[in-house]
Amino acid sequence: MMYGLFTKMDTKMTNNKHVYAVLLAGGGGTRLWPKSREKTPKQFLKLFGDETMLQYTARRITKLVDWDKIIVVTNTKYQAEVLKQLPKIPKSNVIAEPKKKDTALAMLVGTLYARSLDENAVIINSASDHVVTDEAEFARVMNAAVRVATNKQSLVTVGITPTYPATGFGYIKIANDIERLDRGLTLFSVNSFTEKPNHSTARAFISTGRYFWNANMYVWAAETLLTAFKQHLPEMFAATQKIQQATRTDFVQLLPQVYTESNAISIDYAISEKADNLVLIPGDFGWNDVGDWKVVYELEKKDIQGNVVLDESTKAPVLAIDSTNNLVHSNKRLVAMLGIRDTMVIDTDEILMIIPKGRSQDVKKIIEQLKAENRTEYL
Repeated sequence: MMYGLFTKMDTKMTNNKHVYAVLLAGGGGTRLWPKSREKTPKQFLKLFGDETMLQYTARRITKLVDWDKIIVVTNTKYQAEVLKQLPKIPKSNVIAEPKKKDTALAMLVGTLYARSLDENAVIINSASDHVVTDEAEFARVMNAAVRVATNKQSLVTVGITPTYPATGFGYIKIANDIERLDRGLTLFSVNSFTEKPNHSTARAFISTGRYFWNANMYVWAAETLLTAFKQHLPEMFAATQKIQQATRTDFVQLLPQVYTESNAISIDYAISEKADNLVLIPGDFGWNDVGDWKVVYELEKKDIQGNVVLDESTKAPVLAIDSTNNLVHSNKRLVAMLGIRDTMVIDTDEILMIIPKGRSQDVKKIIEQLKAENRTEYL
């Protein structure tokens, strides 16, 4: 179980009574196909240990806020699953999006709901399907971000210190030092964003020491975000005016109209790349977005042959003879391997996928082919 690698988190909860957390849990999640599919995206799966990604994220966040201050923005079809997996969260705090409209609207809606509970709300935004291995450092960095955001002058992003020239992440370039925070943390102004560069560009970025991975990890005061939307995306600001002063009941009832009137756009394109008050705090706490099966292999514990076996039962029915450096997800039946190397075998009730480990990013080609053949039952 990978959770044995996590550092014990003893950091105290933030003292700011106005802090809330918004977890985004509406993605369809196909990059870990066929285990993660439209009906069961990765945030609802037990990929590491006994907790789902969503449960693990919520548990980590409770070290910063209480359960009743966690808000989950999900899709209508996943609302029941969120409530099942997170029974300690008030039912009214699970906001169901009627349509997928990307992160800008999801984060704005989550922020507005927190503001309906507390007009001085400060919001920690987090994806529900990312891994953090050093939870104590995560809490320290997020607490620092909360303190900066509370002054209501800045939008704060936590940039992940890059460990290799990744081509699957966006990059944030920092500009000037603004302030030295506690114990080695520094606050920077933001210079620019770059979406998913090629390998040579990513390597050049890292060599400068001025670039950080963009994990869409934001902290802001509700009023600061509203001001940013009014300035940079006035049409979405106008569409959400209906819910800006709404009661809890009216908030939910008005959402379908809000989503009909709003366009899909990411928070980066909508706000972050335009705002002149965006600041960055570097984060180095073992973050990963678990973007494909190869990442799962790298994060999990290997046996003496370098194999990783994922199995939700206790028997792990895998027989590996002269087989090394493989990832196997078994599904109750025996998986027997002889002379197999650097391969991923993912077995589910309906689908068996076998691909070279080095081509984990190419799973999307399978998805594209299934879509082209209209075989939607496998998506």
